[in-house]
Amino acid sequence: MRPRLSTLRALPWLAALLLASGAAHAAGHLPAVTDVAAQTAAATKAGEPLVVLVSLPGCSYCETVRRNYLAPQVAAGEIAAREVDMTADTPIRDIDGTMTTAKKWARAHNVSVAPTVLFLDANGQPVANALLGLQGDFYGAYLEQALDTARAKIARK
Repeated sequence: MRPRLSTLRALPWLAALLLASGAAHAAGHLPAVTDVAAQTAAATKAGEPLVVLVSLPGCSYCETVRRNYLAPQVAAGEIAAREVDMTADTPIRDIDGTMTTAKKWARAHNVSVAPTVLFLDANGQPVANALLGLQGDFYGAYLEQALDTARAKIARK
């Protein structure tokens, strides 16, 4: 059975659409924090902290941290990272099993600046200093230093 000519003509458009949707997904957000206990447990089982990007909608600095620093490491399987919109009422199951919202969770973690990157252990406790804002040319080094500190603390537990 031969493909119809109209189907063959549509293939380049379909390929372009698939590529565009993949690029849009790659530029999108990290997976959301939904269950802190489960997500921190999974990360620490792998010897990693749960890296949480606390962001704001439309925040260009948040996008830079996400796109240039966190997403490539997530894609390479190097870190476990999630994202929280500090203005959203998105439901989150907290470390103790209670339900809260993204906004309240960020506030409970004393986040007042976006982007903020947190490094959490299996108990939802910080295991490295949070990265606040986007600290210029050395952000990658600050991120790696925080990850090293967090990994060392998790390895000792």
